[in-house]
Amino acid sequence: MSTTILGPDGNPRCRWCGAAPDFFDYHDKEWGFPVDDDLRLFEKLCLEGFQAGLSWRTILAKRENFRAAFRGFDFDRVARFGQRDVEQLLKNEGIVRHRGKIEAVVYNAKQARKLVKQEGSLSAFIWRYEPDPEKLAKPQTVTTSAEATALSKDLKKLGWKFVGPTTVYAFMQAMGLVNDHVSDCVVRAKVERARGRFKRPGR
Repeated sequence: MSTTILGPDGNPRCRWCGAAPDFFDYHDKEWGFPVDDDLRLFEKLCLEGFQAGLSWRTILAKRENFRAAFRGFDFDRVARFGQRDVEQLLKNEGIVRHRGKIEAVVYNAKQARKLVKQEGSLSAFIWRYEPDPEKLAKPQTVTTSAEATALSKDLKKLGWKFVGPTTVYAFMQAMGLVNDHVSDCVVRAKVERARGRFKRPGR
């Protein structure tokens, strides 16, 4: 089976784009491009946690609702959420109403604040786990990696929740720590150029 599917412009894209019309835009403009913004990194870790047991299509469709509910994933603000806020979120039909996942976002926000105080930024900590591109598996053939497992383990040691190795690897794919676009995908070269220009935090 081919690893690509033709996009609206007739150029090949990673085959998973075909699962939903809105995936093409996400794939072309976001997935795999390197990110160093702490709020975006925190948001993605949270949304990957919400995705556990669900599809990314479900989460992507609700992303703007999640952003509104969690104050743009500003972890300084979310860390101040109390039980009353959690109960309100559990009534919010625009998001995934799972108590454990909602409480994990609030708890992880508190851990993110601590991490920023220790490391200077969330991005400086996360980008230390960027894999060596020469040692990566063939694109989209694995669901985790040694680096994702290491980051998952270290986040858990710091108290983070819903950050298993598979969740963390999906996060790394999306945030550009890994260029996992297949070789003949039209976006792969764009991501590679963006990664080449990208200044790694703390280096």
